[in-house]
Amino acid sequence: MDNQTFKIVVDSTPLILIDILLKKDSKALLGKKVNTPAQGYFFSTGGRVNKNETINNAMARIVKNEFNIELKSTFKFVGVFEYFYEVESEEVSDLPIEQHNEYQWFSIDELLESKQAHKYVKDYFRN
Repeated sequence: MDNQTFKIVVDSTPLILIDILLKKDSKALLGKKVNTPAQGYFFSTGGRVNKNETINNAMARIVKNEFNIELKSTFKFVGVFEYFYEVESEEVSDLPIEQHNEYQWFSIDELLESKQAHKYVKDYFRN
């Protein structure tokens, strides 16, 4: 989809997005965004669900694109809820740089106190 069409879609319709938080040793992995929104802030990784794409296929594609991890688990879409699914991985390496140019592990306290972590990411950990 070209940029002009995508802008019309974003301005006209809701998008289905999947945010993915990798957790290890009580820390969450965030990537520093290279594009808008949240450019320059540490943000959760993820992506949008494409037209005619199942949630499971989107999850597998996004996890592969964001972490170079082959997703072995599948999830059943039931509805719109606030759930967090864990993706387990032994090691995270060779992370792509198209969407995030830097990665950093944050403890929850570090994340909530950081001026470089975006407000929307902090919202995941409040409450």
